[in-house]
Amino acid sequence: MRIVIPLAEGKLTNHFGHCKRFALADVDPTAKAVLKREDIDAPPHEPGLLPSWLAERGATLVIAGGLGQRALGLFAQQGIQVVTGAPAETPERLAADYLAGTLAGGTNVCDH
Repeated sequence: MRIVIPLAEGKLTNHFGHCKRFALADVDPTAKAVLKREDIDAPPHEPGLLPSWLAERGATLVIAGGLGQRALGLFAQQGIQVVTGAPAETPERLAADYLAGTLAGGTNVCDH
């Protein structure tokens, strides 16, 4: 399983579509462990690009502060699950909380 988290200053950012970097965390759901983390630069901003771009990189889950309705639909078309309303924590913490079943998604902070 590969979890994607948009980054700003090493923690989750609420500005998913405009973030400069993504953390890609490879996890083992059975062992509830983060196996590897890789940070990659985001491509130049282009509406609708990120769901397919992240799918090509093996994403199966996105943890975000917020995502617009169109983006949520595009991720669903790619078979990528999305958790919104996550707190501004480190990727390791967010992945560990998700694997433990304690990541509480909250209000989707995106208004478009």
